[in-house]
Amino acid sequence: MDGPKVVFTIDILGGIDITETVVMGWLVILIVLGLSLFLTSNLKKIPTTKRQIVAEMLVGFVNNTVKKAMGERFIFMAPYIATILVYSLFGSLISLFGLRPVTADLNTTMGMALVTFMMITYYKIKTNGFGGYLKGFASPMALMTPLNIISEIATPLSMSFRMFGNIAGGTIITSMLYMGLAAASGALGLSFVFGELEFHAVQVLIPAVLSLYFDLFTGCIQAYIFAMLTMVNVSIAADKS
Repeated sequence: MDGPKVVFTIDILGGIDITETVVMGWLVILIVLGLSLFLTSNLKKIPTTKRQIVAEMLVGFVNNTVKKAMGERFIFMAPYIATILVYSLFGSLISLFGLRPVTADLNTTMGMALVTFMMITYYKIKTNGFGGYLKGFASPMALMTPLNIISEIATPLSMSFRMFGNIAGGTIITSMLYMGLAAASGALGLSFVFGELEFHAVQVLIPAVLSLYFDLFTGCIQAYIFAMLTMVNVSIAADKS
């Protein structure tokens, strides 16, 4: 699978390339914004509409997840966790419509992981002080310093590559499957051309079934795992003394 294509170039500062990832990222933001406005319009103290009930269920799910994973004192992080869940989920699920997943770009997952890493580092310094944070690299002995530094760097790398690898891998497998089924259709004489359009009979149904796993199931699971890793790592950093 090739990297994200350049959609257009902004002719400033020597030219800024706007790739599919940027365009799809803004599309996801607009979708989430529209959905949020729809679910939260005309709210009542006592829910009277199904959309308000759904909105409260989603908010309750995120709040309860944060409380269970991090404790009551970290409830203020619920909006951030909700952002990670929603953006990564929709960023992966747009592939169901034939669009390139935002999370199939390492720049996206790495950016999310670095934000989480900065929060982890902040709480480590807040809990132990800057001196204690630096001393932690030499724990339990100075000989462990290189390994502890590598372990620190590995946190954002592992988080970003886990999601990127699963989503990009699914996209590659699906693309290869489409190519293989197109070739099989041609060999069996089941390919038909209508002007500029091509129809390959063997492509019907099989890719759709696999798409439910690679796009829907994997997208949901990876979004949840990334959010859980964020909560666990931040709470551990805050409690570590």
